[in-house]
Amino acid sequence: MKMPFNVNGILCTLALLLLWRAEELVEACSCAPVHPQQAFCNADVVIRAKVVGESEVDTGNDIYGNPIKRIQYEVKQIKMFKGPTQDIDTIFTAPMSAVCGVTLDVAGKKEYLISGKSEANGRMHVTLCDYIMPWDSLSNTQKKGLTQRYQMGCECKIVRCPSLPCEISAPEECLWTDMMIEKQVHGRQANHYACVKRADGSCSWYRGIASPKKEFLDADDP
Repeated sequence: MKMPFNVNGILCTLALLLLWRAEELVEACSCAPVHPQQAFCNADVVIRAKVVGESEVDTGNDIYGNPIKRIQYEVKQIKMFKGPTQDIDTIFTAPMSAVCGVTLDVAGKKEYLISGKSEANGRMHVTLCDYIMPWDSLSNTQKKGLTQRYQMGCECKIVRCPSLPCEISAPEECLWTDMMIEKQVHGRQANHYACVKRADGSCSWYRGIASPKKEFLDADDP
């Protein structure tokens, strides 16, 4: 006796498997939003650079003996804000966005702010979870923060407020409300504020191009 052959059932099963696999890939790279200052403090390397070349390279083998592919970007460093004394000339990333790979313009005309993890010999590795932005999209406050202000607040903790109620639990915290108030990551606090440490050890948001004055750092109240 022949078993009934249900083509539609098989096709539906295959479609569900494909959708499940696609969803798995999409969800494979998930990053929590971070304030630019947090990204700066968490990174080993922060540079301003142009990307001038791209290639796919093998960087060893996995536990099954399969080659590990990475995208290699050749970059021209313009300025280093944080990192080793040696200039960065090579950036590695995963080959696809599903595993947090980053796609950069290789024409050499666009300048980027790039943060990531340090590797040996003038190299770094970046993912979609790192802070990577076109240089021209940064505010003047953000650019100024890269040279001094962000470093002043690396001992502070920026606490994300996803919904009300939310509050700080320690004096060294700054409450980040952009996503709750403006429904976006790149809101007013991300674009125009830095969380800086005061003389008494507490932290508070500071806005301005100039460095914080002594009166602000010595103030008792946030």
